[in-house]
Amino acid sequence: MKSTETSQILIVAAEASSVLYAQRLLEEWKTQNIDVHAFGIGSREMEKIGFEIVGRSEELAVVGFKEVLAHYPKIKSVFNRLVEMAGERNPKLVLLLDYPDFNFRLAKKMKRLGLPVVYYISPQLWAWRTGRIKLVKKFIDRMLVVFPFEVDFYKKHNVDVTFVGHPLLEEITEDLRDDEMRKKRRGRFGLHDNDMVLGLMPGSRNSELKNNLATQIEVARVLQKKHPDLHLMLLIAPGLEREKIRELLPADSPHLMLIQMAPFEMLQICDLILCASGTATLMTGLMHVPMVIMYKMNAVSAWLAKTLVKSTKFFGMVNLILGREVVPEKFQEQASVEVLSAELEKYIENRELRSRVVNDLKELDISLGNKGAAKRVTDAIREYLM
Repeated sequence: MKSTETSQILIVAAEASSVLYAQRLLEEWKTQNIDVHAFGIGSREMEKIGFEIVGRSEELAVVGFKEVLAHYPKIKSVFNRLVEMAGERNPKLVLLLDYPDFNFRLAKKMKRLGLPVVYYISPQLWAWRTGRIKLVKKFIDRMLVVFPFEVDFYKKHNVDVTFVGHPLLEEITEDLRDDEMRKKRRGRFGLHDNDMVLGLMPGSRNSELKNNLATQIEVARVLQKKHPDLHLMLLIAPGLEREKIRELLPADSPHLMLIQMAPFEMLQICDLILCASGTATLMTGLMHVPMVIMYKMNAVSAWLAKTLVKSTKFFGMVNLILGREVVPEKFQEQASVEVLSAELEKYIENRELRSRVVNDLKELDISLGNKGAAKRVTDAIREYLM
């Protein structure tokens, strides 16, 4: 354990997207020579830059009622250890990212210990389970949000809120917008300018792979049968093991290139994406790649989701942000092989449709603020870092 002169910060980043944002924060603190010792839930990449792992995000990122039950002993063990360590170390700040079921319970414990709690990356309370706003008002000192429309939602409920911009903008470098670099990256896989590439993004959680991957593979099979020149890529999320993904592929799966690079670099290679709902859809949108969004869950979790989500027309992040259905989104029984194949077929056959969607997705660039989210978050919590 670090000396008492070093500020202790408890961070919970249990999901793939949150891990990236937390990692960027740790890097920002190093750049600014802010002397902090962060501990909690995070990834191997965070550990490499000095984060003290109490729970691994790779093991705790589960979604769905049945999946959470199956992992409950591990989740509960990490939860209890964090509460114990917070009592021992008295961190200057508890910084929570998304992961609401876990984090709201933890926030309650932290407030009992008299610790300040800041929430960065808001749960989607504006979309479902809006009653949780009572928990925010009771246990959260400040919300740091990444979508402009979240500010109005929290202000309406008299919550201290600050818009910090979306951290994904930081990941869009000049080479990702460069046509020559796109050609070069495609060339590594033997792809030419006129080749059409469909990328499959089934998700990063084990439950998502279980529920989405088989459907995406079957959609790819259908489309490649109709379009023999269509190239198929399976985009493997950071943190997943390539061999583990290979083991999940059916023996008779169509020819797929399995690639694992930085997410935006993989997206730059693709012309179309079949994407599981989540942060990956926003990444795809920011790269202006036409997509079809899908999501499948086990029957119990799907029923709960349909019951609880009442206040929004969309579940796809790009559609939510832009306020209209820019790209198709299909949930549960709608996300059938037939329906998804038909939606992707429209893109393949209709160049004008692809161009129109690309132009619509460019609106995201001006909807999410400016680069510099990690710096603005740091400024917002600086009083706790010193």
